[in-house]
Amino acid sequence: MEFIDLIHKDREKHKKLSFEGTFLDYLELVKKNPSMVKLAHKRMHDIIIEKGFEVLKPEENDRIRKLHGNQTITRYAFFRPDFYGIDKTLMKLVDYFHSAAMMGEEARQVLYLVGPVGSGKSSIMESLKKALEGSEPIYALKGCPMREEPLHLIPKHLRREFEEILGVKIEGDLCPICRYRLKEEYQAQYERFPVISTDFSIRSKKGIGVVPPVDPNNQDTSVLIGSVDISKMDLYPEDDPRVFSLNGAFNVGNRGVVEFIEVFKNDVEYLHAIITATQEKSIPTPGKGSMIYFDGIILAHSNEAEWNKFKSDHTNEAILDRIVKIEVPYCLELNEEIKIYEKILKKSSFKSHIAPHTIDIGAMFAILTRLTPSNKVDPLAKMKIYNGEEIVEKGMTKKIDVTELREEAGLREGLSGISTRFVIKAIDTALTNSEHECINPLSVMESLIRAVKETDIAEAEKKRQLAFLQDTIRKEYNRVLEKEITKAFIHSYSEQAETLFNNYLDHAEAFINKTKMKDKSTGEQLEPDLKFLRSIEEQIGISESASNGFRADVTSYMFYLMRKGSKIHYASYEPLKEAIEKKLTASVRELSRVITKANVRDKEQDDKFDAMVQEMKANGYCDHCCNVILKYAANNLWKD
Repeated sequence: MEFIDLIHKDREKHKKLSFEGTFLDYLELVKKNPSMVKLAHKRMHDIIIEKGFEVLKPEENDRIRKLHGNQTITRYAFFRPDFYGIDKTLMKLVDYFHSAAMMGEEARQVLYLVGPVGSGKSSIMESLKKALEGSEPIYALKGCPMREEPLHLIPKHLRREFEEILGVKIEGDLCPICRYRLKEEYQAQYERFPVISTDFSIRSKKGIGVVPPVDPNNQDTSVLIGSVDISKMDLYPEDDPRVFSLNGAFNVGNRGVVEFIEVFKNDVEYLHAIITATQEKSIPTPGKGSMIYFDGIILAHSNEAEWNKFKSDHTNEAILDRIVKIEVPYCLELNEEIKIYEKILKKSSFKSHIAPHTIDIGAMFAILTRLTPSNKVDPLAKMKIYNGEEIVEKGMTKKIDVTELREEAGLREGLSGISTRFVIKAIDTALTNSEHECINPLSVMESLIRAVKETDIAEAEKKRQLAFLQDTIRKEYNRVLEKEITKAFIHSYSEQAETLFNNYLDHAEAFINKTKMKDKSTGEQLEPDLKFLRSIEEQIGISESASNGFRADVTSYMFYLMRKGSKIHYASYEPLKEAIEKKLTASVRELSRVITKANVRDKEQDDKFDAMVQEMKANGYCDHCCNVILKYAANNLWKD
């Protein structure tokens, strides 16, 4: 498409969506489509819901049950592209808009987000404002500084009849400027008053007002409610609407959003306008004019320290009573935290190769610092449980209720620790300093260690964070790497794992049922191979006395899956999966150790090494990081 065609097409689209007519023309539009008349909270709720959502029930979704116990989770497509691991927070947010849309008490409350730095408070606000910018146009009185709803023109004594005819609820009154114009320009003939369509815009200050922190020594309420035009004071009386400049944040944000950034950095007296804007849905007129009707969503956010300071002062009760507080914690799910970094890196201009598990290292570190220590499990195990993984000990899945862990941790979990920004800056540093346009888990680990050492935090916390990096995470990475190299050494790893799994099931089932097995090749009747069964079970520390119970558990669980219609494979039962993987690892550990560490290899070893390298490259490694990782493995995984 040529540039001029693109321009003309866009211009035609805007022409079709634009409207200008009289109030009578507008009434006909409303009669045909009453749903176009919406208050601000209803409009925002509809924008969110229109994108779609899915309801995830624990009885139908195994991962949801592991992560959230018996709680049903609703995921909204509106938030999905940008927000991860804070489903409950986003559910509370949508609940607020739903209640407000239904004209509940929330419609007269401030939505306040509080949380640690980098948890996503500002991003949530931005997503709501951008959603308004992309929403359908609204209709407003032409020339109105408040861009108010045209139905405000209808006199109070006629509203009931108009409501019945139109099928809408009419709320609000004309602003002083439109009231003056109606009387003087249109001789009170409101049916002639012009109506136009208009959109929302952050840059043009249409329907979206933003209030940054103001110097406490110079807090002028004109930022909120506009001002009196001094140049007109000689021409008109002080309460004449023609002297008003209604360009404050509440005027601008009418029918849309007013955002207070770092709200409690402002003086309390400065915030008193919030009280009437929420409870009475009206704001003061600058000078000595009457109150002005206000329909808007008041959004506010700050960090926790400012919130605690503000709420500790009992004189702030009037404002506190008009706040719906929603905490925005850090993400505590490893898989979701990884997605955050991947999203941020995609937006950057870095072109370097990123080796497998590199981002995982940063995500693991962030989450470990955010978790509250538990008396039930170690930090690594807790992180895995919060990620929906199962913990296997001595051949049994450790039964730990995630709800109990959350109750033990208390409400503060996720409100402290390392921010996403800290980790992404360390990754950026590793990318910047990369000589080979490639970063790997080792380089990111080193970058994070340097960053922690340079951070100005308490020495005890610094030692704790370094311990996570130098001990906990490194050991976990070594475990993952050994398994990965093992897979690269074994041609058709998954097929061999499935073969072991099926053989184990056949022998275990025959043992439990006290029957013989039929050899598939010869047809010969054979006893279950107890030695083979024990070779698998010993991998996860199952004693001979406990083996009978383990075999019974495995077979009964597989029959349970079959009855459900689930597909059975070697990863179906976590303890058996771990045993099979350890068996495969053990079978090639010595071979991989010798070949990886060898300075000089014979032809057979060379072929095996080359095949392993090709497999690793197929799994996401480049020549450089593959070389670095294998040297690290040779020196750290298989020490003599």
